[in-house]
Amino acid sequence: MPSTVTESLIFRDMFGTAAMRSVFSDEALVRRYLEVEVALARAEAASGVVPADAAEAIAAAAATMTIDFDRLRDQTEITGYPILAIVHQLSEAAGEAGGFVHWGATTQDIMDTATVLQVRAALDLVGADLVALRDILAALALKHRDTPMAGRTHLQQALPITFGYKVAVWLSMIERHIERLAQMRPRVLLGQFAGAAGTLASLGADGLKVQAALCDLLGLAQPSATWHVARDGLAEVVSFLGLVTGSLGKIGTDVMLLMATEFAELAEPFVKGRGASSTMPQKRNPISSELMLAAAKTVRQHVALMLDGMVQDLERATGPWHVEWIAIPESFILTGGALAQAKYMLDGLIVDAERMRHNLAMSGGLIVAEAVMMAAAPKLGRQVAHDVVYDACRVALTEKRTLADVLIDVPEIVDALGDAEAIRHHCDPANYLGLAPQMVDRMLSLLPAGQAGAR
Repeated sequence: MPSTVTESLIFRDMFGTAAMRSVFSDEALVRRYLEVEVALARAEAASGVVPADAAEAIAAAAATMTIDFDRLRDQTEITGYPILAIVHQLSEAAGEAGGFVHWGATTQDIMDTATVLQVRAALDLVGADLVALRDILAALALKHRDTPMAGRTHLQQALPITFGYKVAVWLSMIERHIERLAQMRPRVLLGQFAGAAGTLASLGADGLKVQAALCDLLGLAQPSATWHVARDGLAEVVSFLGLVTGSLGKIGTDVMLLMATEFAELAEPFVKGRGASSTMPQKRNPISSELMLAAAKTVRQHVALMLDGMVQDLERATGPWHVEWIAIPESFILTGGALAQAKYMLDGLIVDAERMRHNLAMSGGLIVAEAVMMAAAPKLGRQVAHDVVYDACRVALTEKRTLADVLIDVPEIVDALGDAEAIRHHCDPANYLGLAPQMVDRMLSLLPAGQAGAR
């Protein structure tokens, strides 16, 4: 029976996706092991290290053999690693050519290279999801470029912004993740073939030639040096996933807060029963946002685990390597799940612009006290203007009046701004959006052609 949410028949599609689980399934992992063993045989044949017919026999055996998973599991539990068990079955299937299987390799060579092949496939999925999410956010930012709402700091209304501006901030993170992914690939998509202590001693002068041929066959870069105990590449991958899910957690947190009854400015897409309570019929809980946040919190722990796993002893580690077997698959599956939830939620996000305007007005103009102060400052001086408006704000709060009504009775402000109409203009939050709309334009202008909000 499954014991984790990423495998559970009940929870797995909430916390992951079928596509990402497929990349990290046992069957896919064994296929990767065989793919590396076959590529190694062919690379060695091309370099004159093993007979060409042996390499082809090994390839044919790998393509047609049926893995005995019970035997594989039992032998893995005994040896502590799956490769020896794989080599036994592949060697038997290859007949006389079986003696050339795994020639000059060590277990970690095969496992590391297979992991990188998995990582490459998983990063392709993450990259596609990030691009799709970028498109969704670009369209949302453009649509709400001028939709005013309250900007909040320390959970209190601060100054007016636009919802499009908020989305542009989200979008900027996603765009940077796409850039990070492109920059990261050359550093992490490296093959591994170096032998027992990493020196390729068993192949003599042919070692680096075989290594280059192996990497070429698999579409991976040849490493500058053995990375058996240099785990920064894989640690960077999981750290990148931590950044992605961290951004998704921030977006989910914003949506959850703005879905609160007292705000009611946003809502996740409506599907009958989604987010329902077993006892409170009125409830509509932010399910996707909650799952995004849960993924962020969990992947964050795996980032720490991978960083800790970088501290490895001498030329082959005694245990830190094993934490990668846990952290890498789970981090990718959770990231894939969080991205799927984000795409669904944001593509159908319900934006209540009227409620945003209502909340913006609830302070009676206090949210734009700065606007009045800055408008009066050229005549009164900044500090005097601040003190006069500060006193007016206290009166407005105490007497439950609008800021404009109070300021109209303040001679210094009337003198500085002109008349009641001018005061009311400065007290309208919609007239103090700063450059929020222009920041949306700037963000969209920096996207690749065809991605600036057009869907």
